[in-house]
Amino acid sequence: MATWKAIEQAEPEFASRVRRLFDAGRHKTIATLRADGSPRISGIECEFTDGDLRFGSMTGARKGADLKRDPRFALHGPTFHPEEGKENAWPGEAKIAGLAIPAGPVTTEEASEPPDGEMFIADITEAVITGLNAEATKLVVESWTPERGLRRVERD
Repeated sequence: MATWKAIEQAEPEFASRVRRLFDAGRHKTIATLRADGSPRISGIECEFTDGDLRFGSMTGARKGADLKRDPRFALHGPTFHPEEGKENAWPGEAKIAGLAIPAGPVTTEEASEPPDGEMFIADITEAVITGLNAEATKLVVESWTPERGLRRVERD
């Protein structure tokens, strides 16, 4: 598994595109596992700070309880539909999966009192960009893992 900084060092151009896709909108979607093993999806915000990918959960939120019990997660960046006739300009979508490591209370520079919640740092097992080739005729999946590095697959 890896920190965000490790991905930036291993594949700087790929990491830059993943981050740009995540930063394109404020709201992301996180998938966690409920106590019975079924999936739960929740809205979430995240930030890339000091070489880490961080996200929080309000005290008492189910996603936080899920992550404390089973730290596996999948995080999907903001989704934008390709514009008809301009599909080759679509930047694609990014996803990150891994383990959520508890990192103490949520802190913010905007308030004198920290919000009520817990922060997590991502221990990343995979980062993926899904997009289209330059001609917009094939689906392109670029994925990075610590074990195998960066891989690119094109599909019809």
